[in-house]
Amino acid sequence: MSNAVDISNLSVSFGPLQAVRDVSFSLQYGEVLALLGPNGAGKTTIVDTLLGFRSPDSGSARVHGLDPIRDHQEMTLRTGALLQRGGVWFPMTPRQVLDLTATYYEFPRPVSELIELLSLGSAQNTPWRRLSGGEQQRTLLALALIGRPKALVLDEPTTAVDPEGRAAIINMLEVERARGVAILITTHELDVAEKVANQIVIVHRGAVVASGTLDELSGAPEIVAETTTPIDATEVAQVLNCEVRSDGPRVLRILSAPTPQLQSTLINFLESRGNSLASMRTRASLEQRYLEIIDSERSAK
Repeated sequence: MSNAVDISNLSVSFGPLQAVRDVSFSLQYGEVLALLGPNGAGKTTIVDTLLGFRSPDSGSARVHGLDPIRDHQEMTLRTGALLQRGGVWFPMTPRQVLDLTATYYEFPRPVSELIELLSLGSAQNTPWRRLSGGEQQRTLLALALIGRPKALVLDEPTTAVDPEGRAAIINMLEVERARGVAILITTHELDVAEKVANQIVIVHRGAVVASGTLDELSGAPEIVAETTTPIDATEVAQVLNCEVRSDGPRVLRILSAPTPQLQSTLINFLESRGNSLASMRTRASLEQRYLEIIDSERSAK
């Protein structure tokens, strides 16, 4: 079977500004690809080109093997999309707009199923203008799903969404992937990418600067521990038998996986010195690696 998405040597310019430079990646059915990068990196331009809203200067973009411009109608029927712009006529409710949109498809998904999947039950009869930002976002996601697409292209799907709605969206992504849908998301929320993505592509200034699986891109696991009083990182490293760096008088960066044994040893050691933990967290390894990559690219320019 061919890939759901194929982007090959894609370049797009706006006058003298080259927004996308020689970008290539592919996405298979039943996988999630997270397209990451800072504001202005070219993510939205890639998405717009993939959906047929912009023409490439060179290279190609294909969805289900279709040209997004030449075969736009057929591609659209098989692809659900969420863009950062757009909305719903403000007097309409989620139930009304979903019922209406369902009439455009021969075999739409049941509206009640989508309302349940995206936790819209309490908001289904509320006019659009009175919905929260998260409820509006989840309604737009339901609209992207209603035609039973085989691919989803979602630009910042968790923007302005509260924790409950965010959990519903993550669950939706996992359900659709299990159904064999190919999903491309852009996001600034790296923990979302870490939870759902099979493949990561990082872009900066229009070019791909890193790509691979989560395991391939993630840095080594580490713990950030803050103590109530100053502590010597060298002494802690000897006790834990691993590398420990100081990020300040009371902040330790422990380069190890957060095992129960290590945490217990650290707590006991601190107590023996009349010290204690003020906080302890596992730093998202993808976030750390992402920041390293982007900082390195910025320094190189």
